[in-house]
Amino acid sequence: MAISGERLKRAAIIGAGTMGLGVAECFALNGLDVVLVDETAEASQRALGSLEERVRGHVDAGLLPSTAIKAAQSVRAAADIAAAVASADLVFEAAPERIEIKSAVLAECDARAPARAIIATNTSSLPIDELAAFVERKDRFFGMHWFNPPEWTPAVELIPSAHTDAAIVERALEFLLAIGKRPAKVASAPGFVANRIQFALFREALACVEEGLATPQEVDEVVRSSFGFRLPFYGPFQIADMAGLDVYASIMDVLSAGLGAGWEAPQLLRDIAADGRIGTKALAGFYSYSEAERVALLLERDKRYAALARLLGEFGARELGQSAGSD
Repeated sequence: MAISGERLKRAAIIGAGTMGLGVAECFALNGLDVVLVDETAEASQRALGSLEERVRGHVDAGLLPSTAIKAAQSVRAAADIAAAVASADLVFEAAPERIEIKSAVLAECDARAPARAIIATNTSSLPIDELAAFVERKDRFFGMHWFNPPEWTPAVELIPSAHTDAAIVERALEFLLAIGKRPAKVASAPGFVANRIQFALFREALACVEEGLATPQEVDEVVRSSFGFRLPFYGPFQIADMAGLDVYASIMDVLSAGLGAGWEAPQLLRDIAADGRIGTKALAGFYSYSEAERVALLLERDKRYAALARLLGEFGARELGQSAGSD
């Protein structure tokens, strides 16, 4: 989808690592005028070659049309940050995840970019209010956390600081929706939302291996084939509604008895269940439903899961065929 009208048209990407290159590809394929800059002018020029190679690989794999190569070739390299941001509508800082690096980069971006420019930092964990201290235009600064690989992962977390203008965040939300992303506005806290949940999962996966419950391979199989199987379609709250919040509360009682007080059901869950809002079967939980909505949701769930099961079966058969062919 091309960007037009009042939407952001010119982007400067500061940092040509994995995330910077992936975001550059995404922006260029969606019609933005993209300038890329890395640590040195020479590194910036090399990054253009890496970007084109990356896109050609996606074209060869059938993931993108051949026209994507021309779009990637439209990306330009800048000699330094000042040149990169000189005419930018959006400055996307993707420097290494070290505050001493980001502080210097953000300060220069702020000093050199046009007054109209929005400045976004791609951080997966650093506090946005702390980073905002390094820019003067705090009302136009916020976090924009993409996920790897950025070309294909839909989610983007938008994290305002205490000083960010709400209208700027709305403009960023509209921009990301226009290029096919699934943005969500979240508050600044350790790990934000995605990594807080992801690393809670990883912590417990490690614990299962350390305690001898299963091997890493077996844990991966359980996760991807059970609750992980559902996650492409529904988040944890709607999955819980469909399972039953009374059931969830009972399971957490068992977990807390066996694993400790840290597993006790949060008061929010107990309050909702005590109020009779135990999920789809009661037409209310974390979401509310009419009877027609409940029936439609569960039927649509079954259709989606059946389709995904067929797709995974096809991939499994392909992997078995490749394995047999290599024997």
